Amino acid sequence: MFLPIADNSVWHGEALADDHRWRFALSNEDIAELHTALAAAMQKGLAWEQMTKADFPLLHLSKKLAAMAEELENGSGLANLSGLPVAAFGDGLRHLCYGIGLHMGQPVFQDCNALLMRDITDTVEDTDTVLGHKLTARDGSTFKSSKARTLSNALLRFHTDRCDVVALLCARQAPIGGISRIASSTMVHNVMLERHPDLAALLYAPYHRARLGEERGGELLSYALPVFGQRDGRFTSHYSRTYVEAAQEMLGVPRMTAAHWQALDTLHDLADELCMEMTMRPGDMQFINNHVIYHARTAYEDQPGAALEERRCLHRLWLSMPNSRALPQDHVALWRNTDAGAVRGGIAQD
Repeated sequence: MFLPIADNSVWHGEALADDHRWRFALSNEDIAELHTALAAAMQKGLAWEQMTKADFPLLHLSKKLAAMAEELENGSGLANLSGLPVAAFGDGLRHLCYGIGLHMGQPVFQDCNALLMRDITDTVEDTDTVLGHKLTARDGSTFKSSKARTLSNALLRFHTDRCDVVALLCARQAPIGGISRIASSTMVHNVMLERHPDLAALLYAPYHRARLGEERGGELLSYALPVFGQRDGRFTSHYSRTYVEAAQEMLGVPRMTAAHWQALDTLHDLADELCMEMTMRPGDMQFINNHVIYHARTAYEDQPGAALEERRCLHRLWLSMPNSRALPQDHVALWRNTDAGAVRGGIAQD
């Protein structure tokens, strides 16, 4: 018996767009404190990835960040921090992004090379070939990894990332497109339970996913994990169709039925129906709780002939949160630790 979720993370996009509970703005005092914290880190000669929370002191702003962490875990699952003067921080923007992240949670690795911050931008190259992540489908065609899709200007389907919270700081926006689409996965779950209980039940059973583009040798590895899960009345969903599709191209992975695919199609259609859209502007920092939100992105266009340093760019952090929920035991294949507040998620290192 699967029960609907009844907490603050259940919302319709149209209603949330008019709700201000997830909107947080930097004050002049906050910005001054960020300048002071950046100067302190620079004076020590620290690279951004060398910083600790103590190296980037935020005595005043930390209260606002704590309220954001509360909204992420026990509220809507979304928090947007706006008003950061990007140009004023210049080459210190990565320090700033990482420093704020340290006051929210613990940054975790985003690939097998210990990457802690990824630039989400159009690299205009065959990323899979460059990184050695190319997978050949059973029909002989080439399968593009999730990482390669992220590092392009193509649309991104609704998905979750491998962390409690994903943070995105907009450094530059594209003149056309790149709109953020956000859907409550608890609302999707509840509506699916009501309209299609048989399909919802399938999503509580394991789906095989490839580790393509993540762990070394990931094109040969897969794991089984449900899309939906509940523990102690709290919900979690981990979903990225690309990894499911990639697993189906691998030998030894059980073939999915038409009903399994229909369940994923229905999940996408409901997310599309129930989502809200927002345009991130330079200086916006968006935080998303992956347990209760699916996020997507429309395709975008940079200025023709734009150099790499001129293209749309978001600095991305993956955060393990100290106020995180406990997860079902069968989610250990992804998270490695399912205890509440545990350091978890990200990509395991060799």
